[in-house]
Amino acid sequence: MQFAGTQDYVATHDLSVAVNAAVALERPLLVKGEPGTGKTELARQVARGLGLPILEWHVKSTTRAQQGLYEYDAVGRLRDSQLGDPRVNEVANYIRRGKLWQAFEAEERVVLLIDEIDKADIEFPNDLLQELDRMEFHVYETGETVRARHRPIVIITSNNEKELPDAFLRRCFFHYIAFPDMETLRRIVELHHPGIRDELLTAALTRFYEIRETPGLKKKPSTSEVLDWLRLLLAEDLSPEDLRGDTRDALPRLHGALLKTEQDVHLFERLVFMARRER
Repeated sequence: MQFAGTQDYVATHDLSVAVNAAVALERPLLVKGEPGTGKTELARQVARGLGLPILEWHVKSTTRAQQGLYEYDAVGRLRDSQLGDPRVNEVANYIRRGKLWQAFEAEERVVLLIDEIDKADIEFPNDLLQELDRMEFHVYETGETVRARHRPIVIITSNNEKELPDAFLRRCFFHYIAFPDMETLRRIVELHHPGIRDELLTAALTRFYEIRETPGLKKKPSTSEVLDWLRLLLAEDLSPEDLRGDTRDALPRLHGALLKTEQDVHLFERLVFMARRER
């Protein structure tokens, strides 16, 4: 099984190598990178490219590792016992299967996305070590052991909000999605905006990289934001000349799609003010 991108997803050579290496090693693929660089979408496109179903587990700050295995609804069972419901005689009726359990019992191999693992408590990754290593876990309430019928392809994303434990990192194949260069970004844009005029795209991307590389910027605009910006440029029917006219003495056109903090807007306002004073 070899992944090389899809018609809707541009995968660089090193990214394809990382995906295929993780599959061959049967290790989770840990993907880091700036927000908006396509980490979550990668898992969906890997599933699509390999013709496999996907299960998505989106981690929040309150998520516990146990929820990925199963949850026992003791409160529901107590309530049903008070109501005389015969279902209480079978504890399995109150076991809610998590995404890992669903992946393990699937009839065919699946892609399992564990999205933004760094949002959870620091112990969250360590609590999954054994299950991801052995591909099995024990259900204490029923006494059964759940083993994976087919080892899922596990893709884990992180925005680097907190450090992950060394023991967890050792069990993963790691890849950092670097921000795309101009040529790669052109290919990405052309997938989402087919037929865009080359002159407009060149002017827009030149201006975008100038904005992104401005010293002191708190949040650099990402791939998803440049796609939104280009959609607005096309909707407004702006020309390459309009963008070339965006120099240091003017705020970027439709800058709300690119600048996401008041500090960055104020930074550009100050740069515009200084540029006008120098004229």
